Amino acid sequence: MIDELKLENQLCFAVYAFSREITKIYRPYLEPMGLTYTQYLVMIVLWEKDGISLKELGSKLNLDSGTLTPLLKKLESDGNIQRARDKKDERNLIIHLTEKGKQMLKEAEEVPNNIACNLPIGLDEIVSLRDKIKTILTEIEKVEKLKAADTRKL
Repeated sequence: MIDELKLENQLCFAVYAFSREITKIYRPYLEPMGLTYTQYLVMIVLWEKDGISLKELGSKLNLDSGTLTPLLKKLESDGNIQRARDKKDERNLIIHLTEKGKQMLKEAEEVPNNIACNLPIGLDEIVSLRDKIKTILTEIEKVEKLKAADTRKL
């Protein structure tokens, strides 16, 4: 077997394992709020912009509606959000925070600092790592858009 094929040399596995470990670190801070990690990400988007469309939410989180729908149903049944059809265009689903969902923001504001305190690297390294990952994601998205545009030309 060639070295490049070994599991320990795979970028995808390192990113996957890192993601799982980060999610584990979040769990004890999110459980008291009754949120999973993915639900927390949905709530973050809504705290930034309440009254967002399902399409825009999916775009921000890089999730499709099939993945988002069960998350939103659970958040709604827990009383954190309300889903309603857009009065201007019934095809659009708009997601709003409830009062309970808005109140969760206070508790959530402590999560980032708690996470930073649980990582074995300093804040400067955390910011640098995050920024590098965001840069790589942006570049991957550019390549994907170019590929999609080329495919449409065929």
